[in-house]
Amino acid sequence: MIRARIQPPVTNAPIYSASPALSRAHAWALALTATLTMAVSYVDRQALAALAPTVSKVFDLSDTQYGWLVSAFSVAYLAGAPFAGWLIDHLGARRGLLGAVVAWSLVAAAHALAPSFTGLLILRVALGLTESPSFPGAAQTIQRVLPPADRARGFGFLFTGSSLGAIVAPQLAPFLEKNWGLRIAFLGTALVGLAWVPLWLLLAWRSPAREVLDAAHAPSANRPRARSVLTHPAVLRATLAIMASAPATGFLLNWSSKYLAAEHGVPQAKVGPYLIIPLVLFDAGAILFGHFASVRGRARVGGAPDRLLFAIGIALHVILALTAFGRTPVESMVLGGLGLAGGGGVFAMLTADMLTRVPPSVASAASGVCAAAQSIALIVASPVLGRLIDITGGYKIPFLAVGAWVLPGCVAWLLWSPPPPHEERA
Repeated sequence: MIRARIQPPVTNAPIYSASPALSRAHAWALALTATLTMAVSYVDRQALAALAPTVSKVFDLSDTQYGWLVSAFSVAYLAGAPFAGWLIDHLGARRGLLGAVVAWSLVAAAHALAPSFTGLLILRVALGLTESPSFPGAAQTIQRVLPPADRARGFGFLFTGSSLGAIVAPQLAPFLEKNWGLRIAFLGTALVGLAWVPLWLLLAWRSPAREVLDAAHAPSANRPRARSVLTHPAVLRATLAIMASAPATGFLLNWSSKYLAAEHGVPQAKVGPYLIIPLVLFDAGAILFGHFASVRGRARVGGAPDRLLFAIGIALHVILALTAFGRTPVESMVLGGLGLAGGGGVFAMLTADMLTRVPPSVASAASGVCAAAQSIALIVASPVLGRLIDITGGYKIPFLAVGAWVLPGCVAWLLWSPPPPHEERA
């Protein structure tokens, strides 16, 4: 067994939990609205992937240059996520998420004005920075409003937000581009974010949700230092598995449109229905694994991680390596979808497990570190995978590479003995 040498940070912070005045219906409404925040963010970030063939043609981009556009977002997200997590922990998800959604919607709309590859690169950096509070803020919302017994299930739903946005983007963006052009496509997808704002105002500005979401879990003097969050064993363990899983999930999400066009001759305007297949399977995996983790969690003693369920998720996730061996577009997307189902389960379980083991006062900061780890993985992987495609002229080797990369880090998560759960009143 791998054992962390670093002990969890000790604080004198009092123990806090969500207000009992927050009804179950209101709590789940807030959790699902936080899920929609992830959906909105993915509509804006995946619009580029959905429009990749047209963008590559208009701006005369190589696959390597397109890989750098994908990485530019990830670099900015990496830089912004830890700070965004710290900011959300201090400001609260209620105001933090509202400001972030408005900011990134404006940046997403500005993609319509990009004059060149350089302009796109700058806007991808800006989008990454402004979207960096999305996951920390959504994770904090679920951590604060749901009771411990429901959180794994809640995180299962949270990760469906990303695939929901990734489903909407390839339907909406190509439709807008086909009928009104590339610039209108970027403007139209950006408006989706602004449509979320009234719902959040309706739910999060009502009492007692306002007090629960704004509550500081610990006084500033007792809040763990940033370094102790970065080196917390539960955070390190989650980070390891994320960096193993993210390249595979990100490659399928960011390159499927180009893969279907290059390998199966599917026109850009018709890729949307095919891309629904893996994303729906991702949703199913995240929800089902999160649900069963919550159910099985009641029978586990001392908060032990569900290693069997996590191992099943890993086994499914590796199937993603077979995507490029599909004989038809549907077969390829089914294989990729089975891999994403496992990936969704892996992300839901490792996030819920990590947040049971860190102080509630740093839930967003810990989530921000994990988001940054995902960005590091994509920053490194995207240009390398783009280069592999340019060199080999195909997608088989890249898919095999990302599938193999899943195993070492995720298996290490299984073997690593985690710190005990952080005490909390139900």
